[in-house]
Amino acid sequence: MDLALLRTFVTVHRAGSFTRAAALLGLSQPAVTSQIRTLERQLGRPLFLRRARGVTPTTLGDELAHRAAPHLDALVEIAETGPGEEGGLRTLHVAGPPEFTALRVLPALTPLVSQGLAVRASFLEDTEDILDGLAAGHHDLAVATARPRGGLLTATPLCDEEHVLVAAPRWAARLSPDVLLRKGAVVLEQLPVVEVHESLPFVSRYWAAVFESKPAAAATVIAPDLRAVRDSAAAGAGLAVLPRYLCEEAVESGRLVALLEPPVPPLRTYFLVARTGTLALAHLARAHEELLEAAGSW
Repeated sequence: MDLALLRTFVTVHRAGSFTRAAALLGLSQPAVTSQIRTLERQLGRPLFLRRARGVTPTTLGDELAHRAAPHLDALVEIAETGPGEEGGLRTLHVAGPPEFTALRVLPALTPLVSQGLAVRASFLEDTEDILDGLAAGHHDLAVATARPRGGLLTATPLCDEEHVLVAAPRWAARLSPDVLLRKGAVVLEQLPVVEVHESLPFVSRYWAAVFESKPAAAATVIAPDLRAVRDSAAAGAGLAVLPRYLCEEAVESGRLVALLEPPVPPLRTYFLVARTGTLALAHLARAHEELLEAAGSW
């Protein structure tokens, strides 16, 4: 079986599309289509089902990808570093949410930089984009807030992120935790809200978990970075829901006040995700282990 055909096949499997695979491989779409058809003729069975948007692997396609992909990745590693080389510069492409990647992931990987690891980070807000990019081969490791389905990607729980309802002292002075617990979200309906998106993802998740309701007001400030949300809330722009690690220092210094400490705080789980089989590569395995070890103290 031609290794070039297998490489094209694995790229299509990861990308979920002939068009995206062609861009990744630097080939034309007809060339990719022709190679997949050649491989299917050799095997005597289809590897993909053509859909309106992209392709879906058949059972045979999934089985072949899971068998072939780790070995192809290992061959790429050998081609890039040379046989028997344990040292030398490796590059790790990691993707994840901007704030968590900047404040947690990159510092945790720093010890490996002195050991010859180069790191390239991609900050992405959308979990689907993160996982699609990983599957397509744009990233080596990814941090995501949802566990991927199927066998193409392997996910390991990394840590839980606790969410806290906060506001500047001038807003907090108007509120009592006892009143909040007794009357619920109705007390907060007249307060301005700071969020990362118009859909209020953090506030909505908190309201559902703690108040069993939906937020009534639209956000007054939208900033697509939780650090900007934190600083806007601390300046008095309104209440916000933030990860505890991101607002803990501001709360301890008095710039922000935690409005509630519910018995069961809302949590969000982060997963460390890799393409199945790629952790056989030494530099990816080291980075994976380093992140899991660091997460024990997060």
